[in-house]
Amino acid sequence: MVRGLVKIFGPHPQKVLPLLRDGLSKEQLFEKTRHAVGVYEATFSVRPGEVFVLMGLSGSGKSTLLRCLNRLIEPTAGEILIDGEDIVQVDEKRLRDLRRRRLGMVFQRFALFPHRSIIDNVAYGLEVQGLPLAERHEKAKAVLEMVGLKEWAASYPHELSGGMQQRVGLARALASDPDILLMDEAFSALDPLIRRDMQNELLALQSQMNKTIIFVTHDLDEALKIGDRIALMKDGMIVQIGTPEEILTKPANEYVHRFVEDVDMAKVLTAGAIMKSAETVSTKDGPRVALRRMKELGISSIFVVTRERKLAGIVTAEDAVQAREENVEDLSRILAPDPPTTLLDTPISDLIPVLADSKYPVAVVNQDGRLAGVIVRGALLAGLTRRGD
Repeated sequence: MVRGLVKIFGPHPQKVLPLLRDGLSKEQLFEKTRHAVGVYEATFSVRPGEVFVLMGLSGSGKSTLLRCLNRLIEPTAGEILIDGEDIVQVDEKRLRDLRRRRLGMVFQRFALFPHRSIIDNVAYGLEVQGLPLAERHEKAKAVLEMVGLKEWAASYPHELSGGMQQRVGLARALASDPDILLMDEAFSALDPLIRRDMQNELLALQSQMNKTIIFVTHDLDEALKIGDRIALMKDGMIVQIGTPEEILTKPANEYVHRFVEDVDMAKVLTAGAIMKSAETVSTKDGPRVALRRMKELGISSIFVVTRERKLAGIVTAEDAVQAREENVEDLSRILAPDPPTTLLDTPISDLIPVLADSKYPVAVVNQDGRLAGVIVRGALLAGLTRRGD
């Protein structure tokens, strides 16, 4: 939890802070006092296991804010609470302990020791903690295997590509098993293809580790891809916090709207965001019940679910009419058992070819197969054009 965090650069930040709080703008403060505002009144909380992204243009204060969280940059005012402990108030000894055991950091530049092997680079934090060689190498090997570099343990940094070196930096941060991982523009120095691979790698690792990650980026596509929630910053202040969908579809002001206006909605919005409520009948119902429901709703097909609301299939009006004429009472005999389905988090860009090729709507299901909603062509088109009110 971060409350009212302020960072002012200059020789007398505490003296000029009241001027800022009295209403002086960032520009006016600099003109009058030659003090620069890095962060002003940042307040937010990060949930356990969440990927929380700090995003903004260059100079927006996102990296300054991140580095205040482990006091690489000393805050001017405010609170930074980890399990109720305000790390702004702790002494140097306690701060070192927090950095070693609870807070890991991955920098934009790899910052590897060129004279150390990869395994010794990864084990460096464990060495600082005082672990014996055999134990820290064992832990380092396990993390290297996790990031796909086990066979490079005896190599040196200059023998690895940029993407591989960044994986080493990530492994080094993870080796100490921190509760919170701070990542400052960690992938921005990489080529686009390698960067995309590293984003995927991070998401795959996060599904295994469930770490709390605070990730800084200036790249909106990257933020939308990896972030559970995003804090968008401007001039040292947080202007909006929300999920990727909230940032895109409900921008807080004109600045946010302009920031996101060129995003391809099809790659960001998910099936769960555009699905409609699914009208259904039960497997215990017969063709006549199904036909009556379709007539009431003005639809030509309807999904069939079990008592547990698991998807059993779909039945069409045409098949229901024929079954009624033939006195068929068992709905299961006329089910189309494999209607197109998708999961809640599927990007709608993946659904376009599915809907184009299918005569049925797409069923949106949970991981356990329960029907959550339905997507028809109209809902898909509406989702593609959605951008606020």
